[in-house]
Amino acid sequence: MKALRYFGARDIRYESMDDPKLASDQDAIIKIDRCAICGSDLHIYHGHGFSEDFGFCVGHEAVGEVVEIGRAVKRLKVGDKVMMSAAVGCGACASCLAGNVVNCANNAAGCYGLSARLEGCQAEAMRVPAADFNATLIPEGITTDQALMMTDSLATAWFGCRNAEISSGKTVAVVGLGPIGLMAVEGAFVLGAARVFAIDLVPERRKLAEQLGAIALDPADAPQIIAEMTKGRMVDSIVEAVGADATISLSLRLAAKRGTVSVIGVNQDRRFDFPMGRAFAMGLTFRIGTCSVPEEWPELIPLIQAGRLKPERYISHVLPLSDGAHAYDLFDGRKDGALKMVLTP
Repeated sequence: MKALRYFGARDIRYESMDDPKLASDQDAIIKIDRCAICGSDLHIYHGHGFSEDFGFCVGHEAVGEVVEIGRAVKRLKVGDKVMMSAAVGCGACASCLAGNVVNCANNAAGCYGLSARLEGCQAEAMRVPAADFNATLIPEGITTDQALMMTDSLATAWFGCRNAEISSGKTVAVVGLGPIGLMAVEGAFVLGAARVFAIDLVPERRKLAEQLGAIALDPADAPQIIAEMTKGRMVDSIVEAVGADATISLSLRLAAKRGTVSVIGVNQDRRFDFPMGRAFAMGLTFRIGTCSVPEEWPELIPLIQAGRLKPERYISHVLPLSDGAHAYDLFDGRKDGALKMVLTP
């Protein structure tokens, strides 16, 4: 089959690799209909991944059709249209069955496309372990593109909003307006935010946030303007969707007393200079971590079905998988209005 394979920093190649095969009676093979590039894929693209492997298939957001199942697979059949959670679990322990893949009791928690251990989905086909749990029928009333956004990006945005404790009447800031950040802006309003400040360097992305009803600000101006508009109180809930030291530091500066900062951008800096004294004095809550995707679906599915959330609006490009290297370049460089990049095998 053809796939996008990682060979080093900014070296993603469209090449042939072995077709996926069942490794367990619980596995399924999925023919990919559409896959997408996530912001966290850029960490691998920049050469800062989680593996020293080369030649593995990247990507963790995909929808497709079941083409083969193991003998122990009971809930799926050949021909089913499914969406795959980026967060993988054993599917048998109490935590996984509750949707909390991160706490998998059998240490099977993982993610596609980080190494050869679990090949990614930016390919013509993929293997899904524990398929009865890790692949789910696309719900009625959910389009293919909406399902694709639920495999990680929308779920992560919603997770970030929940961790920020957004509720009716609160003032919110979203730092970073890539696809996940924009989804967080939309989610904040659905959760009842009275006012949302949307912060990004890119003017075009700020305009998109304004169309959602947010107050869009350049990062350099945000602290002063927010202080003026809140009479010095600052912001109750902050969702940070970049992961850079500078944007996390900015998020902490924006927090009100007893405010909550929720970081969903990937940051692996072991020497981050956390303002412990200020956080203690102000009673701040700081949360950071990855999303257990299936845990968010029970809330997201009815909201999409009702038209309250429209994650497909953030798809900016649909390109053939063979143009994958170009798609990564566009997304990384924020070129040509790049937001959510969708690839079709």
